[in-house]
Amino acid sequence: MFTTNPFAALTTTLPSDAIQIYVGVMIALVVCGTLFDVWHKGSAAYFFDSWRRSRNKGTRQVGGGQVLGLAIRTVLVEVATSAEFGLGRRRAAHLLTMYGFLLYVATTVVMVFCYATPDSATPAVLPQLWIAGALLVCLGGYWFWFFIRVDVAAEGNSPFRIVRADLFVLSLLASASLGLIWAALQSVESWGANIVLGLYLIATTVLFGSVPWSKFSHMFFKPAAAFEKRVSEATGSRSNLPAPADEPETFGSARERPRHY
Repeated sequence: MFTTNPFAALTTTLPSDAIQIYVGVMIALVVCGTLFDVWHKGSAAYFFDSWRRSRNKGTRQVGGGQVLGLAIRTVLVEVATSAEFGLGRRRAAHLLTMYGFLLYVATTVVMVFCYATPDSATPAVLPQLWIAGALLVCLGGYWFWFFIRVDVAAEGNSPFRIVRADLFVLSLLASASLGLIWAALQSVESWGANIVLGLYLIATTVLFGSVPWSKFSHMFFKPAAAFEKRVSEATGSRSNLPAPADEPETFGSARERPRHY
Protein backbone atom coordinates (compact mmCIF):
# COMPACT_ATOMS: atom_id res chain seq x y z
CA MET A 1 0.00 0.00 0.00
CA PHE A 2 2.80 2.42 0.90
CA THR A 3 4.83 1.85 -2.26
CA THR A 4 2.13 0.94 -4.82
CA ASN A 5 0.37 3.42 -7.06
CA PRO A 6 -3.33 2.59 -6.42
CA PHE A 7 -4.40 4.24 -9.68
CA ALA A 8 -1.98 2.16 -11.74
CA ALA A 9 -3.30 -1.00 -10.10
CA LEU A 10 -6.82 0.16 -10.93
CA THR A 11 -6.03 0.00 -14.67
CA THR A 12 -6.33 -3.78 -14.50
CA THR A 13 -10.11 -3.26 -14.39
CA LEU A 14 -10.51 0.25 -15.86
CA PRO A 15 -8.73 1.79 -18.88
CA SER A 16 -6.12 4.36 -17.93
CA ASP A 17 -7.78 6.79 -20.33
CA ALA A 18 -11.02 6.58 -18.34
CA ILE A 19 -9.20 7.40 -15.10
CA GLN A 20 -7.43 10.36 -16.72
CA ILE A 21 -10.67 11.64 -18.21
CA TYR A 22 -12.34 11.46 -14.80
CA VAL A 23 -9.55 13.48 -13.16
CA GLY A 24 -9.68 15.96 -16.05
CA VAL A 25 -13.43 16.35 -15.58
CA MET A 26 -12.92 17.02 -11.85
CA ILE A 27 -10.39 19.76 -12.68
CA ALA A 28 -12.81 21.25 -15.21
CA LEU A 29 -15.61 21.19 -12.63
CA VAL A 30 -13.48 23.21 -10.22
CA VAL A 31 -12.59 25.78 -12.87
CA CYS A 32 -16.14 26.10 -14.22
CA GLY A 33 -17.69 26.04 -10.75
CA THR A 34 -15.38 28.80 -9.51
CA LEU A 35 -16.05 30.96 -12.58
CA PHE A 36 -19.79 30.44 -12.15
CA ASP A 37 -19.54 31.32 -8.47
CA VAL A 38 -17.59 34.49 -9.31
CA TRP A 39 -20.23 35.49 -11.88
CA HIS A 40 -23.25 34.49 -9.79
CA LYS A 41 -22.11 36.26 -6.62
CA GLY A 42 -20.49 39.17 -8.43
CA SER A 43 -17.26 38.57 -6.52
CA ALA A 44 -14.97 39.86 -9.26
CA ALA A 45 -17.06 43.00 -9.79
CA TYR A 46 -17.11 43.64 -6.04
CA PHE A 47 -13.35 43.12 -5.76
CA PHE A 48 -12.45 45.54 -8.57
CA ASP A 49 -15.01 48.08 -7.41
CA SER A 50 -13.59 47.93 -3.89
CA TRP A 51 -10.09 48.23 -5.33
CA ARG A 52 -11.09 51.32 -7.34
CA ARG A 53 -12.77 52.98 -4.36
CA SER A 54 -9.75 52.24 -2.20
CA ARG A 55 -7.43 53.95 -4.65
CA ASN A 56 -9.74 56.94 -5.17
CA LYS A 57 -10.42 57.56 -1.48
CA GLY A 58 -6.96 56.81 -0.28
CA THR A 59 -4.78 59.52 1.24
CA ARG A 60 -1.56 57.99 -0.11
CA GLN A 61 -0.43 56.75 -3.51
CA VAL A 62 0.75 53.17 -3.84
CA GLY A 63 3.27 52.41 -6.57
CA GLY A 64 3.67 49.24 -8.58
CA GLY A 65 6.63 48.03 -6.52
CA GLN A 66 4.71 48.47 -3.28
CA VAL A 67 1.70 46.64 -4.72
CA LEU A 68 3.98 43.74 -5.69
CA GLY A 69 5.40 43.71 -2.17
CA LEU A 70 1.88 43.63 -0.71
CA ALA A 71 0.98 40.73 -2.99
CA ILE A 72 4.07 38.79 -1.87
CA ARG A 73 3.31 39.44 1.80
CA THR A 74 -0.27 38.29 1.25
CA VAL A 75 0.96 35.01 -0.21
CA LEU A 76 3.52 34.46 2.54
CA VAL A 77 1.29 35.47 5.47
CA GLU A 78 -2.42 35.01 4.74
CA VAL A 79 -2.08 32.21 2.18
CA ALA A 80 0.95 30.15 3.23
CA THR A 81 0.58 30.46 7.00
CA SER A 82 -3.12 31.40 7.51
CA ALA A 83 -2.04 34.13 9.91
CA GLU A 84 -5.57 35.59 10.04
CA PHE A 85 -6.51 32.75 12.43
CA GLY A 86 -3.92 33.87 14.95
CA LEU A 87 -2.06 31.39 17.11
CA GLY A 88 -3.91 28.31 18.29
CA ARG A 89 -5.42 25.01 17.30
CA ARG A 90 -7.83 26.44 14.71
CA ARG A 91 -4.91 27.69 12.65
CA ALA A 92 -3.02 24.42 13.12
CA ALA A 93 -6.00 22.35 11.96
CA HIS A 94 -6.51 24.63 8.96
CA LEU A 95 -2.86 24.33 7.89
CA LEU A 96 -2.86 20.56 8.28
CA THR A 97 -5.98 20.27 6.12
CA MET A 98 -4.81 22.78 3.52
CA TYR A 99 -1.35 21.33 2.93
CA GLY A 100 -2.68 17.81 3.15
CA PHE A 101 -5.27 18.61 0.48
CA LEU A 102 -2.67 20.20 -1.83
CA LEU A 103 -0.37 17.18 -1.41
CA TYR A 104 -3.26 14.76 -1.90
CA VAL A 105 -4.44 16.43 -5.12
CA ALA A 106 -0.96 17.03 -6.58
CA THR A 107 0.22 13.44 -6.11
CA THR A 108 -3.08 12.13 -7.50
CA VAL A 109 -2.61 14.15 -10.70
CA VAL A 110 1.02 13.05 -11.09
CA MET A 111 0.28 9.35 -10.51
CA VAL A 112 -2.73 9.35 -12.83
CA PHE A 113 -1.18 11.23 -15.75
CA CYS A 114 2.47 10.16 -15.49
CA TYR A 115 2.32 6.63 -14.10
CA ALA A 116 -1.08 5.41 -15.25
CA THR A 117 -0.29 1.75 -16.00
CA PRO A 118 1.12 -1.15 -13.95
CA ASP A 119 4.09 -1.23 -16.35
CA SER A 120 5.06 2.30 -15.30
CA ALA A 121 7.61 2.36 -12.50
CA THR A 122 5.99 4.72 -10.03
CA PRO A 123 8.53 6.25 -7.61
CA ALA A 124 7.75 4.89 -4.16
CA VAL A 125 7.72 8.39 -2.72
CA LEU A 126 4.58 9.34 -4.68
CA PRO A 127 2.20 6.81 -3.04
CA GLN A 128 3.76 7.67 0.30
CA LEU A 129 3.14 11.38 -0.22
CA TRP A 130 -0.41 10.62 -1.41
CA ILE A 131 -1.09 8.69 1.80
CA ALA A 132 0.58 11.39 3.90
CA GLY A 133 -1.59 14.06 2.25
CA ALA A 134 -4.79 12.11 2.86
CA LEU A 135 -3.77 11.48 6.49
CA LEU A 136 -3.07 15.18 7.03
CA VAL A 137 -6.52 16.00 5.61
CA CYS A 138 -8.10 13.53 8.02
CA LEU A 139 -6.06 14.77 10.98
CA GLY A 140 -6.83 18.43 10.41
CA GLY A 141 -10.39 17.90 9.19
CA TYR A 142 -11.60 15.59 11.94
CA TRP A 143 -9.83 17.71 14.55
CA PHE A 144 -11.73 20.73 13.27
CA TRP A 145 -15.06 18.96 12.90
CA PHE A 146 -15.21 17.29 16.29
CA PHE A 147 -13.28 19.71 18.50
CA ILE A 148 -12.84 23.17 16.96
CA ARG A 149 -15.77 24.09 14.73
CA VAL A 150 -18.32 26.69 15.82
CA ASP A 151 -19.78 25.90 19.22
CA VAL A 152 -23.26 25.00 18.03
CA ALA A 153 -24.40 24.12 21.53
CA ALA A 154 -23.79 27.71 22.64
CA GLU A 155 -25.98 28.84 19.75
CA GLY A 156 -28.82 26.59 20.78
CA ASN A 157 -28.32 24.15 17.91
CA SER A 158 -27.79 20.41 17.91
CA PRO A 159 -24.16 19.26 17.64
CA PHE A 160 -25.33 17.03 14.77
CA ARG A 161 -26.69 19.99 12.80
CA ILE A 162 -25.26 20.17 9.27
CA VAL A 163 -25.64 23.18 6.97
CA ARG A 164 -24.61 23.82 3.38
CA ALA A 165 -21.36 25.45 4.49
CA ASP A 166 -20.31 22.04 5.86
CA LEU A 167 -20.50 20.41 2.41
CA PHE A 168 -16.87 21.11 1.54
CA VAL A 169 -15.23 19.79 4.70
CA LEU A 170 -17.50 16.73 4.91
CA SER A 171 -17.00 15.74 1.26
CA LEU A 172 -13.25 16.34 1.61
CA LEU A 173 -13.07 14.12 4.68
CA ALA A 174 -15.15 11.46 2.94
CA SER A 175 -12.91 11.54 -0.14
CA ALA A 176 -9.64 11.31 1.82
CA SER A 177 -10.94 8.67 4.24
CA LEU A 178 -12.48 6.46 1.56
CA GLY A 179 -9.37 6.87 -0.60
CA LEU A 180 -7.19 5.49 2.19
CA ILE A 181 -9.58 2.62 2.87
CA TRP A 182 -9.79 1.80 -0.85
CA ALA A 183 -5.99 1.78 -1.24
CA ALA A 184 -5.64 -0.50 1.81
CA LEU A 185 -8.31 -2.95 0.59
CA GLN A 186 -6.86 -2.92 -2.92
CA SER A 187 -3.38 -3.74 -1.63
CA VAL A 188 -4.67 -6.96 -0.03
CA GLU A 189 -6.98 -7.70 -3.00
CA SER A 190 -10.10 -7.60 -0.85
CA TRP A 191 -13.51 -8.09 -2.46
CA GLY A 192 -14.72 -4.91 -0.80
CA ALA A 193 -12.24 -2.71 -2.69
CA ASN A 194 -14.63 -2.11 -5.59
CA ILE A 195 -17.48 -1.13 -3.26
CA VAL A 196 -15.29 1.38 -1.44
CA LEU A 197 -13.99 2.60 -4.81
CA GLY A 198 -17.55 3.43 -5.85
CA LEU A 199 -18.12 5.38 -2.63
CA TYR A 200 -14.75 7.10 -3.07
CA LEU A 201 -15.69 8.26 -6.57
CA ILE A 202 -19.07 9.54 -5.34
CA ALA A 203 -17.47 11.52 -2.49
CA THR A 204 -14.78 12.93 -4.78
CA THR A 205 -17.35 13.92 -7.41
CA VAL A 206 -19.41 15.72 -4.76
CA LEU A 207 -16.26 17.47 -3.49
CA PHE A 208 -15.21 18.86 -6.88
CA GLY A 209 -18.66 19.15 -8.42
CA SER A 210 -20.25 21.17 -5.63
CA VAL A 211 -18.00 24.23 -5.91
CA PRO A 212 -20.88 26.72 -6.50
CA TRP A 213 -22.71 25.45 -3.40
CA SER A 214 -19.83 24.82 -1.00
CA LYS A 215 -16.92 26.77 0.46
CA PHE A 216 -14.46 25.28 -2.06
CA SER A 217 -14.08 28.56 -3.98
CA HIS A 218 -13.43 30.28 -0.65
CA MET A 219 -9.78 29.28 -1.01
CA PHE A 220 -9.55 31.50 -4.10
CA PHE A 221 -11.54 34.42 -2.69
CA LYS A 222 -9.67 34.68 0.63
CA PRO A 223 -6.29 35.68 -0.87
CA ALA A 224 -7.98 38.31 -3.06
CA ALA A 225 -9.82 39.78 -0.06
CA ALA A 226 -6.64 39.75 2.06
CA PHE A 227 -4.70 41.48 -0.72
CA GLU A 228 -7.39 44.15 -1.16
CA LYS A 229 -7.34 44.77 2.60
CA ARG A 230 -3.58 45.29 2.57
CA VAL A 231 -3.89 47.72 -0.34
CA SER A 232 -6.66 49.69 1.38
CA GLU A 233 -4.51 50.01 4.50
CA ALA A 234 -1.53 51.11 2.42
CA THR A 235 -3.56 53.81 0.65
CA GLY A 236 -5.11 55.00 3.91
CA SER A 237 -8.73 54.32 2.86
CA ARG A 238 -9.04 51.29 5.20
CA SER A 239 -12.11 50.12 3.22
CA ASN A 240 -14.11 52.96 4.86
CA LEU A 241 -13.47 51.48 8.32
CA PRO A 242 -12.39 53.59 11.31
CA ALA A 243 -8.80 53.52 12.49
CA PRO A 244 -7.93 51.14 15.34
CA ALA A 245 -8.77 52.42 18.82
CA ASP A 246 -6.01 53.28 21.24
CA GLU A 247 -7.47 50.91 23.83
CA PRO A 248 -5.93 47.40 23.98
CA GLU A 249 -7.99 44.54 22.57
CA THR A 250 -9.88 42.51 25.18
CA PHE A 251 -11.52 39.18 24.45
CA GLY A 252 -13.42 36.94 26.83
CA SER A 253 -12.75 37.06 30.53
CA ALA A 254 -10.08 35.97 32.97
CA ARG A 255 -12.18 32.99 33.96
CA GLU A 256 -13.04 31.42 30.62
CA ARG A 257 -11.14 31.19 27.38
CA PRO A 258 -13.24 32.43 24.41
CA ARG A 259 -14.47 29.53 22.27
CA HIS A 260 -17.00 31.14 19.91
CA TYR A 261 -16.29 32.57 16.48
